[in-house]
Amino acid sequence: MHTDVVILAAGQGSRMKSALPKVMHPLAGKPMLQHVIDSAAKLNQAALHVVVGHGAELVRKQLEQQPVTISLQAEQLGTGHAVAQALPACQLDGVVLILYGDVPLIQVSTLQALLQQAQQGHLGLLTVELLDPTGYGRIVRNAVKDVVAIVEHKDANEDQRQIREVNTGIMAVPSQLLNSWLPQLSSENAQGEYYLTDIIAMAAEEGIRISAIRPTTEQEVQGVNNRQQLAELERWYQLQQAKILMAEGVTLYDPSRIDIRGDLSVGQDVVIDVNCVFEGHVVLADGVVIGPNCVIKNTTLGVGTRIEAHSVLDEAIVGSHAVIGPFARIRPGTQLADHTKIGNFVETKKAIIGEGSKVNHLSYIGDAVIGTEANVGAGTITCNYDGVNKFTTQIGDGAFIGSNTSLVAPVCVGDNATVAAGSTITKDIPNGQLGVARGQQKIVTHWKRPTKRQS
Repeated sequence: MHTDVVILAAGQGSRMKSALPKVMHPLAGKPMLQHVIDSAAKLNQAALHVVVGHGAELVRKQLEQQPVTISLQAEQLGTGHAVAQALPACQLDGVVLILYGDVPLIQVSTLQALLQQAQQGHLGLLTVELLDPTGYGRIVRNAVKDVVAIVEHKDANEDQRQIREVNTGIMAVPSQLLNSWLPQLSSENAQGEYYLTDIIAMAAEEGIRISAIRPTTEQEVQGVNNRQQLAELERWYQLQQAKILMAEGVTLYDPSRIDIRGDLSVGQDVVIDVNCVFEGHVVLADGVVIGPNCVIKNTTLGVGTRIEAHSVLDEAIVGSHAVIGPFARIRPGTQLADHTKIGNFVETKKAIIGEGSKVNHLSYIGDAVIGTEANVGAGTITCNYDGVNKFTTQIGDGAFIGSNTSLVAPVCVGDNATVAAGSTITKDIPNGQLGVARGQQKIVTHWKRPTKRQS
């Protein structure tokens, strides 16, 4: 059966105290709204609709490359009014699933369970029991425990406010029923809004079964209204990711100090120290060790590779048994072969470095191709940019680059060639030859060292 997923994302989120629309605030590295869209996209035969309002242009920009239909709620007149804006784009012979852009961690399995109820002609309602239900709509049941209504907190009497089972707002409704109920909504309530929840009483009056199900965890349906709630949900989410990693055999020195902002694929016997951040798509092969305070983004690390403390890797491919850091910066386009070594305070960019080669200290290697078993000394830089264009430096197999060398590209240092320390190389050096390019040293005799003036 066809499913229309309507995601409500029009609210201002004033308690966030931000110019950014609430649903655009990131959790685990991507907007809350994107989490909801990604979950909904996994449902079979589902068309996605997003209702925007506050900050509509920013939200539209986020969604412009995604297969969603956008509806505008120009005035925020309640959830029922918001759903009505998307309803004309929905099919009449299917099911409408209603989600919220600020409830980011809803699980696909929960949505599937809701849809199964609506596909049978029932109204599928997601509820949760809270220790402190303040602010939530209460689930009202009759003497035989059937759901008969939802009463918003501001409209609830004292007895109803004692109810701990509350509405999450997430529901699945047969399309024809929703089309008949929405026009009947009234704004005569404490908020002066059209409550979507009023359709529960309509369903009960018409004898439509209301099938209430519950999520696996409370956090799955936790909405975000302020930055404290966002931070709490972030930490809970990250702890779940840490548990998954440990179940796969990863050693985490502190499961509460890891952030995964994308997807992290791991092999066996991976070790991750504290305060590491993984962004985008990261692959850690068997035996990889990550030191503390590292940031790794869209990078693949081979078997047995070790990343020392305080290193940053971005869009790199690293072979097996390499050692990087501490305090290394590996920028996009870097490819490091097996058994390479990138040491402290070394930066690479668009550098292809061959097996067994080393750049150990205080160097910049950009737009360069380095062969196997080469050794680049401390303070070496490839001068790859003339202010307009970039040029390539080539260093051959077994070459030795002395400390404090400037290689002015385009230039080629041949196989087994040597560059003397302190040289500025502007011409190619043939295989096996020594290149020296530095000023002649002079000794000044009878020179007197300056002394401090007497005051």
